[in-house]
Amino acid sequence: MILPSSGVESEYDRKSELKAFDASKSGVKGLVDGGMTKIPLMFIHPHYNPDAKSGSAVSQFRVPLIDLDGVDDNATLRAKIIDQVREACENWGFFQVVNHGIPASVLEEMIDGIRGFHEQDTQMKKEFYTRDFKEKVSFASNFDLFQATAATWKDSLSWAVAPIPPHPTELPAVCRDIVMEYSKQVKRLGYTLFELLSEALGLNVNHLKDMDCAEMMFHAGHYYPPCPEPELTLGARRHTDSGFLTVLLQDQVGGLQVLHQNQWIDASPMPGALVINVGDSLQVITNDRFKSIEHRVLVNSASSRVSVASAFGTTLFPSSRLYSPIKELLSQENPPKYKEATLQTHVAYLRGKRV
Repeated sequence: MILPSSGVESEYDRKSELKAFDASKSGVKGLVDGGMTKIPLMFIHPHYNPDAKSGSAVSQFRVPLIDLDGVDDNATLRAKIIDQVREACENWGFFQVVNHGIPASVLEEMIDGIRGFHEQDTQMKKEFYTRDFKEKVSFASNFDLFQATAATWKDSLSWAVAPIPPHPTELPAVCRDIVMEYSKQVKRLGYTLFELLSEALGLNVNHLKDMDCAEMMFHAGHYYPPCPEPELTLGARRHTDSGFLTVLLQDQVGGLQVLHQNQWIDASPMPGALVINVGDSLQVITNDRFKSIEHRVLVNSASSRVSVASAFGTTLFPSSRLYSPIKELLSQENPPKYKEATLQTHVAYLRGKRV
C-alpha cells in the first residue's frame, strides 16, 4: 500500500487515501511498522498550532487530585471528598483519583494487555477489524475516519460491557482475562463515583444511578504509536466526551491535555491514578452545573502511549429515552437550559454551540 506523505505536492485524492488506509486493516501502527518518516496527508491537522501546546510549564494550574481513601468509612472524610468532587466538576470538569479501590497490579496488567493486543502480529488483529462499532468487540483506527477533516494518530480496541457484555471468547485472547477483570472493577468504581456526584449535587445518593447513568458502559483501549512528525498531527483532536462520565487509565508517557481558562493544561500521569471527566450528558442533566470540558492528546516521536477510556453512557448506541435537567436542581433563579430530548440531540446541540 502506497500512501501520499506530507512531502508529496502532487494532486491529492483524500478519499482514495482513506479507503486504502482502512482496507489495510493495519491501523496507524501498520504505517509506523512500514518505516515511514513522513506522515500521510490525511493525518495533518492544518489548524493545529504546535507553538501553543501547553500552559502547564508556566501555569499555576493543576488538574485536581482527589484521594478516595476512607470514602465509605468516615462520614467527615466523605463530606470533604464530596466537596472536592463538586468543586472539580464545577470548575474543571476533570479530576484525578487515587486510592480508588482498583489494585495497582490490575491497572498495570490492563495497560500491558492493551499494549499486547496492539503490538501483536497484524494478522491476529485483523480478525477484529471493523467499522461497525455496534459489534461487541472491534478494532479500528479513528471512529470517524471518513467524517473528520483530519485523522488522528491512534488505533483503538473497543468493547461494550453493559448492558450486555461480550462472551469471554469474543475478546482477544492476548488480553481477555484482564479486560474482563478491569471492566468489572471500573464498573464498581463507577457506581461509587455516581454516588459521590449525586451527593455533590445535593441529591439522594442513588439519584444518578436510578437514572441509569451507569447502565451503558463502553471501553476503548487506545494505542498511540511513535510519530515521525508529532508537530503536524494529534492523537486525539480537541473534543468533549458524549456520555455521563469517563474513567481514563493512562500509562506514564503523558500527552493528555485539558482546556482550562483558555490554557492547555497537562493531565500528567501519576502512578496508580485514574482520570475522571464529566461528559456532555452529565452537563445537560445538571443544567450546566457540572462542566464537560474540551481535551486533546498530543503524540511524540520517542515512544508509544497506551490509555483505556471507560465511558458511562455513550451516544454510540442511540437510545430513545428522553432526558432533561434534573428537576430538583431547578428553581426560578435557575430555570432549565435544555428541553426534554434524547442524549444524541442534546450532544449535537452542545457541540454545535462550541464550533
